[in-house]
Amino acid sequence: MTKFLFFIDELSTWVGKAFAWLILVLTLGVSYEVFVRYVLRAPTTWAFDISYITYGAMFLMAGAYTLSRNGHVRADVVYRLWSPRTQATMDLVLYILFFLPAIAALMYSGWNYAQMSIRFREVSIFSPAGVPVFPLKALIPLTGFLLFLQGIAEIIRCVLCIRTGRWPQRPHDVEETESVVIREHQQHAAELQNEKGPGA
Repeated sequence: MTKFLFFIDELSTWVGKAFAWLILVLTLGVSYEVFVRYVLRAPTTWAFDISYITYGAMFLMAGAYTLSRNGHVRADVVYRLWSPRTQATMDLVLYILFFLPAIAALMYSGWNYAQMSIRFREVSIFSPAGVPVFPLKALIPLTGFLLFLQGIAEIIRCVLCIRTGRWPQRPHDVEETESVVIREHQQHAAELQNEKGPGA
C-alpha cells in the first residue's frame, strides 16, 4: 500500500515539475511581446493566446502535484487542533463524499469537452493567428485522472494515519519562506546558546 502511495506521489511530482517549465515559455513569450509592442511598435497576433494556453496548462497540471504536497488552501482553524486520527477521519469522509464525485464529474465532462474540441481542431477566437487550443482542452480529462489518482493516494494516507495515529511521510521539495526563516532563527539561537555554554 505504501509503495503504491509513493508511486502516485512520484507521478504527480514528475508531471508537476515537467509542466512547471512552461513558466519559462510564458516568461519569454510575454517579454518578447512587450519588446516588439512597445519598442518596435509591431505587436504580435499570437502572444495573448500563447500566454493563456501556457498558463492554463501549467495551472491544470499542477493540481495533483499541489495535492501531493498538501499545498491547497485549507480553512484549518479548528482542524489543526485535532489529533491526527481525527484529522484523517474527517479528510477520509470529505474525500469520499465530495472530492471523488467532483473529480469523476470533471473527468466525464472534461472528456466530452476535449473530444469535441479535438474533433473540430479548435483554434483561438481571440486573434487572427488561429492558435490551436484543442491541446489545452485535451488536458482537462488528463488533469481529472491525475487528481483522481492523487486522491486515491490521499485516501490511503488517511487510512494509514487512522491505523497508526500519525500521518505518513509526505514528499517535500518546496517550503514556505516563513518556515525557512523560523528554522534559521531557531538554529541561530541554538548556536548562540552553545557558544555561551550550558551554564549561561
